[in-house]
Amino acid sequence: MRKLLLPVLLLAGLAACQSSPPQRASLPQQPTLTIPDGAQSVTIAAGPEAVREALVSSAKERGTAVVQDEANMVVMERKMAGDTAALDAEFGPSDNGDRIIRIRVRFTGEPCRTLAVQDLAVVNNARTALEQSFVLPGNPNTLQSLQGLKQRAERRSGCPAV
Repeated sequence: MRKLLLPVLLLAGLAACQSSPPQRASLPQQPTLTIPDGAQSVTIAAGPEAVREALVSSAKERGTAVVQDEANMVVMERKMAGDTAALDAEFGPSDNGDRIIRIRVRFTGEPCRTLAVQDLAVVNNARTALEQSFVLPGNPNTLQSLQGLKQRAERRSGCPAV
């Protein structure tokens, strides 16, 4: 019995010493994005972290406040100044607080392919009890901004273009 058990134990010991194949570092679970009506989207040849970094650095350079900075979403706000008669007519007055433009960019993907979705809102009476938010449809100017994000993130990524 001992003679039978010894080879089995030796083989088991050798098997335990075998190195397993290298494990790839797993990426954090990425969310699934929907593209609501009026939102704009672009596919970027860069990872989600590079997209986030490009968004935050660009906002800081332009003096746009980053109010939410998460792994898969950045929310920026810019205060509207000057004559807002057209906005008053469209969305009502913002006479109890600031009127701001809120830009939300959500993104998801893998190291060299990220989907970014941008949506915009006008917010009357921001950060007051009377705050009202109105979704804005994308337009050529906001699409140009999203394309600028794409170019900025791709320059830093080292990934082949998509």
